[in-house]
Amino acid sequence: MRSLKEIQDFFAGDPFTVQTLGTEIREAGPGYAVCAMPLKPMHFNVAGIPHGGAVFSLGDFAFGVAANGFAQRLTISLQHDITYLTPARGKELIATARCVKGGHHTGFYTVEITDDMGTNVAHMTVNGFTLDQRVTDLPAAKRSKKEVNKNAANQQKM
Repeated sequence: MRSLKEIQDFFAGDPFTVQTLGTEIREAGPGYAVCAMPLKPMHFNVAGIPHGGAVFSLGDFAFGVAANGFAQRLTISLQHDITYLTPARGKELIATARCVKGGHHTGFYTVEITDDMGTNVAHMTVNGFTLDQRVTDLPAAKRSKKEVNKNAANQQKM
């Protein structure tokens, strides 16, 4: 079984959500993940609340970690449904993803998105499709830790 650090290193290869949005993986287990994103000015829309795309991206990332963190084969999303409940009031968003039903090729996940003050921000459901491609064959699995750190440093300079 992979350690949390190994999963974090693997997903560090996701430059959009990890380096650009600033997401982090707090917990991970088979079919389960808790990910967080500190809210920065770039995450807010013109109404002064976190942009729906930022909320969605965190939920999608948590799904990806829950579905692939301990998997042998790659699972991708087929369909998402998100309901925005209340604007976040805190300083960070937290997404908790759980596999409700896993099958040979399809799975169903829920993702609850809250803020650090306990506000229920959004509820997401995801239908995933498991491919025959092995997770260990993905480019992120082949990168060395040195490459991941170098890419993160270069991204921060931008």
